[in-house]
Amino acid sequence: MTAQKGRDLLLKVHNGTGFETVAGLRATSLSFNAETVDATTQDSAGAWRELLAGAGLKTASIRGQGLFKDAASDATVRGLFFAAQIVAWQVIIPDFGTLEGPFQISALDYAGRHDGEVTFELALASAGALTFTVS
Repeated sequence: MTAQKGRDLLLKVHNGTGFETVAGLRATSLSFNAETVDATTQDSAGAWRELLAGAGLKTASIRGQGLFKDAASDATVRGLFFAAQIVAWQVIIPDFGTLEGPFQISALDYAGRHDGEVTFELALASAGALTFTVS
């Protein structure tokens, strides 16, 4: 993958009829985790830990910081947070792919300087199976 412009990374939420861009992100992180299940017994060779393949919990989390596209986008995200709703989200990573699936907003922060714009930071926690489509 060649270098990409961070400003091209987009965050979209499903609005009931399709995906709508809510923000261009200035900074973001995407994290995938897979817990392991220890299957070690007294019979494990050399007392080495053994893991149970295909077991365990998979999670994804997204943190993003940027500017809302408009007041309606801000209202949409704020409403989802206060309702603790789980909805489908998309993260578009240019020339890499699209991550899509159900997420819940687990944190929503606003900040601003007296001489600048209001920014936001949010955290999304996966709430079901995700798909990744290569660009």
